[in-house]
Amino acid sequence: YWDKTFKSEQQEAFHTQIKWSVENKLPIAIHCREAFDEVFEVLEEYKNTSLHGIFHCFTGNVEQAKKAVDLKMKLGIGGVVTFKNGKIDQFLDQIPLSEIVLETDAPYLAPVPYRGKRNESSYLVNVAAKLATVYNKDIAEIAEITTLNSREVFGI
Repeated sequence: YWDKTFKSEQQEAFHTQIKWSVENKLPIAIHCREAFDEVFEVLEEYKNTSLHGIFHCFTGNVEQAKKAVDLKMKLGIGGVVTFKNGKIDQFLDQIPLSEIVLETDAPYLAPVPYRGKRNESSYLVNVAAKLATVYNKDIAEIAEITTLNSREVFGI
């Protein structure tokens, strides 16, 4: 994300991958770091197609979250939601829970209280617990809804 040397090649590859996704009706996973404007510029071209997927490890703001959802993308929420400076917990309740999937991003971004340690899937319960607080729902309901959302994305 810090090296812009191959930006045009990245955009070309992104277009190719999106076209494969659309042609094969498969979801895409997008990991965007400090490039939301560029990513949305490309995604807009596919707005009225079968494009769908997940913004993996979503760390954008509320406007970007709403734009992603408008483009038929779910928001992948992981350990960052538990961070004091993560910020997404401050607006996530403005996004319908139907647009959220849970992620670990293992081995990185372990949730509090494991921050700084190697992440693992067993910590997903900590992410779900934080979402239960954000959405004012019990953890079982968070688990049920986000699991259904994941199944929808992947056609399971």
